[in-house]
Order: sequence, then structure tokens, then C-alpha cells
Amino acid sequence: MRKTLVIEGMSCGHCAAHVARALNAIAGVRAQVDLAHKTALVEAAEPVPDEVLLQAVQNAGYEVVAIHD
Repeated sequence: MRKTLVIEGMSCGHCAAHVARALNAIAGVRAQVDLAHKTALVEAAEPVPDEVLLQAVQNAGYEVVAIHD
């Protein structure tokens, strides 16, 4: 599984690190956050429901505005 999340609210490296920690805490997920493009590339061997990804980012204090496969 590979998805790109478009995230609002990230404005600094600390924000990007916070989002990366939240997503990487999901079992089996490897995420890389691109602050310049306000995106996170999420990869996992097994499918992860969009709702799980959304909740992790929301719990970190940010908003997912789009998810692209």
C-alpha cells in the first residue's frame, strides 16, 4: 500500500516531525513527511484504512485535506 496524504497546519520542522511520529506509530506503517509540499508519503506492506491514517494525523493536531492512492 502506498498513499500520499495532503496535510494542513504544518509550518515547521517540528510540525513535520510530529506528524511523522504519529503516522510511524501505526503498526506496519513507514511514513516520510515533506514539509515544503505539506504531504506525507505513507507505505505499508498491508492495507491500512484511510480512517486510521486520518485519526493519527488529527490526534497529532493537524488536518488531512486529501488522500491520493
